[in-house]
Amino acid sequence: MSIAIGIDGCKAGWFYFRCDGEAISYGVTKTLAEILADVKGEACILVDMPIGLLESGTIERQCDLQARAALSPGRASSVFPAPCRQALAASSYEEASEINERTLGRKLSKQSWALIPKIRELDDLLASSDLARASIRETHPEVCFRGLMGGPMPYSKRTREGFLERRDLLKLVEPAAELMIAAAFLVHGGFDAGRDDIVDAFIAAICARAAENLRTLPEKPKLDKRGLAMEICYLSGINAVRQS
Repeated sequence: MSIAIGIDGCKAGWFYFRCDGEAISYGVTKTLAEILADVKGEACILVDMPIGLLESGTIERQCDLQARAALSPGRASSVFPAPCRQALAASSYEEASEINERTLGRKLSKQSWALIPKIRELDDLLASSDLARASIRETHPEVCFRGLMGGPMPYSKRTREGFLERRDLLKLVEPAAELMIAAAFLVHGGFDAGRDDIVDAFIAAICARAAENLRTLPEKPKLDKRGLAMEICYLSGINAVRQS
């Protein structure tokens, strides 16, 4: 039986849902390595964080460009341009932005800068752990929701309407979704993680559970200089989840 885990960055570190067969658990860890430490054997781990990174050449990864196009109109702004790998070593936004412009030809957004500590942590883990390289792949929750619904979600995930429409969609593919999300928010919401972090981790776990049906943007991802795929994983249609 393979393990499926969905992970999203949060205030306290990383929020995750883990599926062991029909059993679903959740929690918050300070580091990704703590989540990986409890993984024995085959696993599919989807994380909402850039993995394959550019070090030269084009301005943006193809997966980001295609994800933004797939989420237009309405949700395209949820896809931040991934920084170049060299920018991960910067100690300030100004330095990182200058490195990114020199390397890829564009300055770094403040949103992307805010993600750099977690991108660096993930990149270092993938460089040091064979299990991480074999198990962890990149996803994006809005791409996942689009894949299940057939189009971008009408409302922002940070609105009440957006939360309800995402929760109701998740209930179609996992009857325990409402209970699990509510329980996780009761324990961790507001202090460790936001409600949207919890929902995003849940959709990632649901997609990881159907690993054999995963699709990617682009369909044939390129590898970065470390051999990591520059891809965003998702499922196409609710049946892709039900057939897992």
